[in-house]
This record gives sequence, C-alpha cells and structure tokens, in this order.
Amino acid sequence: MSRLAIKICGLSTPDTVGAAMRAGATHLGFVHFPKSPRHVEADRLRALAAPVPSHVGRVAVLVDPTDETLADLSATGALTALQLHGKENPERVAAIRQRFGIPVWKAIPVKTRADIDAAGAYAGAADFILFDAKTPEGAALPGGMGLRFDWTLLRGASLSLPWGLSGGLGIDNVAEAVRITGAPLVDVSSGVESAPGIKSVDKIMAFCNAASAC
Repeated sequence: MSRLAIKICGLSTPDTVGAAMRAGATHLGFVHFPKSPRHVEADRLRALAAPVPSHVGRVAVLVDPTDETLADLSATGALTALQLHGKENPERVAAIRQRFGIPVWKAIPVKTRADIDAAGAYAGAADFILFDAKTPEGAALPGGMGLRFDWTLLRGASLSLPWGLSGGLGIDNVAEAVRITGAPLVDVSSGVESAPGIKSVDKIMAFCNAASAC
C-alpha cells in the first residue's frame, strides 16, 4: 500500500464520491464557495459527507467563511476538517480551530520560496498546510484553476506543520511531483475533471492509481 495520502477535491455528486472511495482516496474535499464551479450548498455538502466511512477524511473547503457558515457546516459532525483557502491570517485560523473544535487546514498560495517560508506563521494555529499555486492577481478563484508552482521550491524547506501539495496535479505528473517534493499528501481537483466542476470517474480512478504507485 502506498504511503501517500490522496485527496480528491471539489466532489459534488454521490457517484464521484463513491468512485473516489473505491479508488482509495484517503480524503474527500467539498467546496462551499459560490464563485466556484465546484460549489455545493451546505445541505448537499453535509449529505455527500455524511455516509463516507470514518477512516476517510471529509474536508469542507471554504474561502474567508463567516462564523455562521462554519457553525452551519460543522454542526452535523459529518466533517473531519475545515480547509481555509482565503486570506485568513494565523489569528483567524487559531480562533476557528478553538471555537469549532475541528482540525483546520490552511491553503498557502505559492509563487516564491518566501511564500513557503511564510507558512511557519501558522504553526500552533493550523493543523495542516496545503501548498497551492498562487493564482493571478484579481482571479475569481483562489485555487482549482489547474495552475502549478515550481515544485523545487519545496526542496530543503523547513516545515513545522504536516503538509500536502496541490495545484496543477494530474494523472501524468503526480509521480514527478511526489519525487521532487516528497509530499506526504497530494490534492487534485481540476486534474480529474472532464469540464470545470465536472469530475470524471475514470480520471479519479487513474489519478489514484498513479498516486498509489508512488
């Protein structure tokens, strides 16, 4: 069995949730952000996450959420983590973690080595860091655009938190990404889609197979 954790993000239908589980994904991501083509309303997110077995992580992906939104999503107990993909600073992340009692992942947009080094500010606030490609200034979405950053930036980095790799991953490059970075978790969204927001069961299976072979 691969040591690698695999997160399929942006799931929105029962069949793709089922495919991700059958393929061996360790984490499932559900986006609650209206600007995203992968957005699912709170009721649907909870319904998709609720039947997932306890050994598979259920992660809600949010962008600068209000406490009201966080309370609504966390109340059912269907989630195992909250992934924050906005401009949340360490103080905000720590406050969310303390108030809601759910592990918090913080996505860090990366363009330079300084961005990776800046993740250290979240030590003691977040439980997990997800390095993602920095989107262009003024972009409507903070992620899920199929962009990648220079993976060699992670070489020799001193990382004080558990972490994972996102941004531009796909079936054809996940092995290279893991070889270069040593990432313990890989996170894919647009790389397993047939169109923006439309997950492909076949691509999910192929990606998990490729990642599991690492």
